[in-house]
Amino acid sequence: MDAFERATRNTVEIVTEDELRALLARPTKKVYAGYEPSGEIHLGHLVTVNKLVDLQAAGFEVTVLLADLHAFLNRKGTLEKVGELAEYNRRCFEGLGLKNVRYILGSDLQLNREYELLVHQLSQQITLARATRSMDEVGRQMDHPTVSQMVYPIMQMADIAMLGVDAAVGGIDQRKIHMLAREHLPNFKYPSPVCIHTPILNGLDGKKMSSSQGNYISVADSEDEIKKKCQKAFCPLEIAENPVLQIFQHHIFPRLPGITIKRPEKFGGDLTFTSYGELETAYANKEIHPLDLKKACGDGLVEILAPVRDYIR
Repeated sequence: MDAFERATRNTVEIVTEDELRALLARPTKKVYAGYEPSGEIHLGHLVTVNKLVDLQAAGFEVTVLLADLHAFLNRKGTLEKVGELAEYNRRCFEGLGLKNVRYILGSDLQLNREYELLVHQLSQQITLARATRSMDEVGRQMDHPTVSQMVYPIMQMADIAMLGVDAAVGGIDQRKIHMLAREHLPNFKYPSPVCIHTPILNGLDGKKMSSSQGNYISVADSEDEIKKKCQKAFCPLEIAENPVLQIFQHHIFPRLPGITIKRPEKFGGDLTFTSYGELETAYANKEIHPLDLKKACGDGLVEILAPVRDYIR
């Protein structure tokens, strides 16, 4: 797998591919992703973590922003509470493979004169309507947004500038914020970042993944919990929007060389796959029963999450 293929696999959009190719040709290149400190690091976070691991392997210097101040502005808790969670989250990310990267606490970067001045300068150029639209998919309680939530996307733009990165990674829900950065940062002599967008995966019930719904797998879940959750997961015969297949595509195959579907000999015996494409084709052809697929999913997740569970103990 060449660097471009590794950098782009399991993404939904690169803005732009030509700019990414040019970046990959440079001897030094920097990328970042920001995470609001959370009590649970789960498979939703792992999508962008996997992409950062890919980009590090492709030659990027990686920065992880533990965005405590963003979490505070987005009504996720007091600064003290989110600050306590930031260190735990860093340990989780390290356990997931993000080692030898730069970790920065948001409030250490953002509470200085140069940063604040850039935020104010950007705020003069961005309308309230665009700021609101950019937050629609990432903000909390956006039926009644606060002024703090309108500052959020402007600060995210300033993060890109002040961190000195060439590229930004985020879920596709970050797209509108990233496009603001590409449009407005050049006005202040900062380059437009290359934007690498990953998909938003379904929760285990086939609906939007949500901590309030409990339809996710945490990296801290026990082996039994992981297997039980997978066995209860929604797994339709269709390929599209199938959360179990999404786990194989975005989590298991990027980290394991292959998987084995274990079956009794009377049902055809074990099946081994070395790529997601092979697995998807076999499932589409009804060569794999959903229950067998879910069991293999649980076994695969137990294996790839074992290092982080051991690391954070």
